[in-house]
Formats: sequence, C-alpha cells, structure tokens
Amino acid sequence: MGRDLLLRVWRGDTSGGSLVEYTVPVEDGEVVLDAVLRLQATQAGDLAVRWNCKAGKCGSCSAEIEGRPKLMCMARLSTLPSHSITITPLRTFPVIRDLVTDIGFNYARARQVLSFTPPPHLRPGEYRMRQEEVERAQEFRKCIECWLCQDVCHVIRDHEDNKPAFAGPRFFIRHAELDMHPLDTLDRRRMLREQHGLGLCNITKCCTEVCPAGIKITDNAIIPMKERVVDHRYDPLGRLIRSWRRRPGRTGEET
Repeated sequence: MGRDLLLRVWRGDTSGGSLVEYTVPVEDGEVVLDAVLRLQATQAGDLAVRWNCKAGKCGSCSAEIEGRPKLMCMARLSTLPSHSITITPLRTFPVIRDLVTDIGFNYARARQVLSFTPPPHLRPGEYRMRQEEVERAQEFRKCIECWLCQDVCHVIRDHEDNKPAFAGPRFFIRHAELDMHPLDTLDRRRMLREQHGLGLCNITKCCTEVCPAGIKITDNAIIPMKERVVDHRYDPLGRLIRSWRRRPGRTGEET
C-alpha cells in the first residue's frame, strides 16, 4: 500500500546549507534509501548521495536519520515516523555536498595502523592456528567501514581538536584483531596509548549501539585493549624492570 512521505533532506556544500522538504511516494517494505533514490530520480537530480550494494555490506550509504547514524539501506520506513523523516550527512566529518561527507580522516588513520607482522621464520603455508583463535579475531573482520562508529563517537564528534590524537572505534577493533592474532609479533600497546588515544575513550558503548555488523566494539575490543595497555604501563614489576634498564651504563628504552 502506497503513501506520501515528507522527506527533510539536508542540501548544501562546504559553504553551508539547510534542510529542504520534499514529498515522495513510498511503498510498504521499503527502506530510506529507496525513498532517497526515488527523490533523486524524480525531483532532485542533482542530489549527492553515496550508495553501492543496497544490502548492508558496503557501508557507503551512511547518514543520520532522525538524528541517529544509520545505513540508509538498512533503515526500514516502517520503523521510522510515518509522516516525515529528516536525513542529514554524518556530522563528524566535513560536508562535500548534500549527504556526501569527506571521510579522508579515516583513511589517513588506517595508514597509521601497522600491518600484520608474522614471525620471520614462518613461510607462507606454514601458518597454524586453532579454531578458537580464528573465531576470537573473526568478529572484528566483519567491519564494513561504514564509519557510523566513528561518527557517533563523541570524543571526535564534539571535539574536533581531538582528531589528531584519537583514532576512533573502528581502528581500535583493527588493533584488537591484530593483537589477538597468535602469529602477530608486534606489541601495539604503546602505540595505542601514545599515538591513537585509546585512553580518551570512556566506554559509553555508543559505537557498539550503531554498528550494523553487530560487533561488540566496546566489550570485546576496547575494554580488553585498555586492560592490556594499563597492565603494561602500570604493572609494578614492569616499571621496576624499565627503571633498571634506564640506569646509567645500560641501553634500551621503554616499550
């Protein structure tokens, strides 16, 4: 059964913009992306919007729907107000035009995460892992990089000046994935503390709540990594050893 829906869509660019109202016909069972693409096809041909798979797998169609970060292709109209819907771009990132934002910050941060580093004596084909070791890190590989967790994280959403020092939830789970891999040889704890700002996260779980892949970002990645960083930094025995290494006549630095 069809009906008319009032869409309030943010239109603008880097110089500014505002919400523009459109009335669009929709059908039962449709999602927000259906309405937006129909609007683009019939009334606003110049509307800028990212989308690709329309199946919740590519992460391209991220937006804020009724003030909440969601994938437009996974937001069913039946779960939203029936008379009108407000759609705005991701607030944490600079607007390029309309619903398209500049997410270059995330790719710059991705380049700072050191890659998987196996033991040097192992050759391809010699890697061996138990099934439980595979499953432990597999959850984090479900990330589709929709950037919803990055967008909702108030550490960078409300504090632009934190961006140089804070990588965000997506990259904390990337570090957790690598740190929990039994064949990865790098110690990433100091990097997380000093370069990626793990200590700034106050575990409000807002990133977990918006994750369309169902990853338990806070409980399974951020909290365990915080515990590892704290254990390393403040362990009394470890501090004693590091102090001993820094004594005159000895070489080495804190790791």
